[in-house]
Amino acid sequence: MSCTVAQDSKDGFGRRMLRRISLKPLIIWLVGVGLVTVAAQGYALAPASAQSDTLKEIIEVIEDRHYASRRYDDGLSAQHFTAYLDALDPQRMFFDADDIDLFSQWRLALDNAGRAGNLAPAFTMFNKYHDELKGRLTGILNTLPETIESFDFEVEEYLDIDRSAMPWAQDDAELDERWRKRIKNQALSLLLAEKAPEEIPETLERRYQSQLKRLGQYNAQDVFQIYANTLAEQYDPHTNYFSPRRAENFDINMSLSFEGIGAILQIDDEYAKVTRLVPAGPADKQGGLRPSDLIMGVGQGETGPIEDVIGWRLDEIVDLIRGPRDTTVRLEVIPDKGKADQRRVVPIRRNEVKLEEQAAQKQIIEFTDEDGQTHRVGVIDIPAFYIDFEAYRRGDKLYRSTTRDVKKLVDELVSDGVEGIVIDLRDNGGGSLQEANQLTGLFIEYGPTVQIRSAESRVWRDGKRRRSQYYEGPLAVMINRLSASASEIFAGAIQDYGRGIIVGEQSFGKGTVQSLVPLQEGQLKITESKFYRVSGGSTQHRGVVPDINYPSLFDPEKIGESALDNALAWDQIAPTRFNRYNNYDSIIPTLASLHNTRAANNPDYQFLQDQVDLAQDARAISVLPLQQSGRIAMRDEQEALALAIENKRRLSKGLEPLETLDTDDDVPESTPTVSNEETALPHNEVEDAADDEAATPDVLLLETGKILVDSISLRPTDIVASRSARES
Repeated sequence: MSCTVAQDSKDGFGRRMLRRISLKPLIIWLVGVGLVTVAAQGYALAPASAQSDTLKEIIEVIEDRHYASRRYDDGLSAQHFTAYLDALDPQRMFFDADDIDLFSQWRLALDNAGRAGNLAPAFTMFNKYHDELKGRLTGILNTLPETIESFDFEVEEYLDIDRSAMPWAQDDAELDERWRKRIKNQALSLLLAEKAPEEIPETLERRYQSQLKRLGQYNAQDVFQIYANTLAEQYDPHTNYFSPRRAENFDINMSLSFEGIGAILQIDDEYAKVTRLVPAGPADKQGGLRPSDLIMGVGQGETGPIEDVIGWRLDEIVDLIRGPRDTTVRLEVIPDKGKADQRRVVPIRRNEVKLEEQAAQKQIIEFTDEDGQTHRVGVIDIPAFYIDFEAYRRGDKLYRSTTRDVKKLVDELVSDGVEGIVIDLRDNGGGSLQEANQLTGLFIEYGPTVQIRSAESRVWRDGKRRRSQYYEGPLAVMINRLSASASEIFAGAIQDYGRGIIVGEQSFGKGTVQSLVPLQEGQLKITESKFYRVSGGSTQHRGVVPDINYPSLFDPEKIGESALDNALAWDQIAPTRFNRYNNYDSIIPTLASLHNTRAANNPDYQFLQDQVDLAQDARAISVLPLQQSGRIAMRDEQEALALAIENKRRLSKGLEPLETLDTDDDVPESTPTVSNEETALPHNEVEDAADDEAATPDVLLLETGKILVDSISLRPTDIVASRSARES
């Protein structure tokens, strides 16, 4: 069925070119399903029969095999309905209240429709979204220069940064106003980013032309991908549907680890968001790119033009970022939505992530205590839990693995006479469960390391089965918000056994196990099991809580399992039998007191804490001024606060204060470098510090070494009788 395209000439920014039609006369009852559907206005994508069969298969597999053992009922139908609308219109910019009222006929009926293989609701809502977006983009492009010309940047008004929780617009006029503010903010951001006024309409025109072009490339497979995935993710965020086109990427997040930059991306509204950096990957090693950064543009080579990628499909952005080894790609990024005037360009040289570069590495840190005594502590950095499976399967006795490499490094550090060892698991996103278990075995005599429970409530245990050589010396484990999965199993086991002190930040909380199920069309990644510690508590959602906490530069509301929709809850099962080596609980209060005293008197540590406080204040901002002077004032205030905390640190160390953070001067040797973490320092200063071989060690790593030495001197209560006594 066709409709009339019209333009409201009275509105300089654009009423819809595609006028809204009453859909009520188009309602058709579907016999045997009990649903109504709405004929498409102008765009008429329709599902294939294979997709209908696949939908029924997805429902059957999830209900039968998912850990949650939950049926797709009316309650889940309501959740799926809301999630699908949010996927189509996350910022409430296309649909209005009338649309939602009409769509609501399906709120409690998607489950019945799905069991019948009926995809009419999904495609009807998508086709409506397509028409609304096409009309909106067309209207904007037809009037863009005049619209920008009409903006008054001296008027005091504000833009809500996140509109996902706002009510749906009541009518076209309210939608028009939301779009007016959105475009005004984009124009102001470009202006403050020093775009020439005449370039602003051209830049935005290219952006909207690109979105319009990509809108026409959607096909039925894309629609089914969105719909099926929003259903799967109602069970948990790690249950995902992969269409045939995307099934080759094991993760929908699109890992760029091979001849790319080594980053994990996902779509967040109209942006590609960096969710994680691959350890030892190009982006991780070169610095500049941070988790939670939003990618605005991609440029090729050192000087190639940066192409605006806002509104692009994720696979297209990934294809643009990928490229031949030893070539450069430049990413234009911003720290958060609504902060386009805070953009920066990060050049990254593409390369492969090699096993050798992800391998565990050692170092020795030295420091002098208040009594003038020098201490030497060994550090083993483990970026990932790896194993060369190919070499292992063919029986190569020299195959590489985390455990083999760490054992060698432990022996070398013991030979070097270190007082204790720190295992650094910061940013370690996991890897081989086998290696996590075997690595734990290097630090305990024998016993289980993890419990795994299936959807059928069967529990099995894995761990060290026999007594063998292991490291008995003092141990500390460092974790942060990006320590996940296998890292959490290892850290949790060390904590439960009382084998070492855990320091850092609460870990990610990824405590589930997934498997891939082939479908008639595509694949389903489904959560079938859950990890539990030997003490009975799950690592899911809660992660591992350190014994000594450090300030976190990661926003827990954006990074971590608890930040994900529909994440499975923490729970516990019965503990298994294991022997605890030390009662660190008896000395943790004293360790914390000593740590807090040092931290309060350490300018580098206080600088880190000040950065955290500044980042939290920035995240609390919910609206942006659309007044140029107001936006500049906001930016100047944030820069002044950043300068103040930097100069506070410098003055406490006897250094000259800076007049501005935008300086080309070398960073002093005393500037702390925070390994693999976000920092509020300007990018040029971070680079200078990283290149300065004389820069001081990571302030958190150094503090961990001191905590470990404190634990040695305090001698935690031994709650396990001597082995000779037990065995006699």
